[in-house]
Amino acid sequence: MNIKDLKKIIEEDSTMMDILCTIDRLNLQDAWLCAGAIRNLIWNYLSGKGNFDFTTDVDVIFYDERISYENTLKIQNNLCKKHTRFNWEVKNQIYMHSHNPNTQPYKSSCDAISKFPEICTAIGAKLNNNRTEVELFCPYGINDIVQFKVCPTPYFQEDVKRMAAYRKRILQKDWADKWPQLLCLNN
Repeated sequence: MNIKDLKKIIEEDSTMMDILCTIDRLNLQDAWLCAGAIRNLIWNYLSGKGNFDFTTDVDVIFYDERISYENTLKIQNNLCKKHTRFNWEVKNQIYMHSHNPNTQPYKSSCDAISKFPEICTAIGAKLNNNRTEVELFCPYGINDIVQFKVCPTPYFQEDVKRMAAYRKRILQKDWADKWPQLLCLNN
């Protein structure tokens, strides 16, 4: 499987395209669908479990200094009211660096994605400028996702406190229950 195949899986999933169109209509600066919604779609697809998992959070990130934390919550609440079948999580990356130990402010949404805990989670998707196809951001490639590997990003590997947070996060997830073929490394 390559990036082109991954894009095709997303583009052929009507739920994912509905989500991407909804995000696009928000007109948020540097906005991406990221993390579990994409990762879980691929794992489900490769496992023969269907595609989109409605129990998965729909993680929407954006980067805009002009939008306050309170206004970000309003955007999330509006999405939850209008699109009730999804578990929306909307985060302005201006504020999110404080959730990771020893992390400086992010410079963009892509910078934030590259500093997610797991390589398999460090992925983002959005519609391209013409709104005709999916654009992907995969700072570490897609091998870990398609090989069901869970390991920390280089950013998390370089700091003891971040690695402790990574290990705690892995223990809290039920990923191996859903996808028994997962291989967790460095935990």
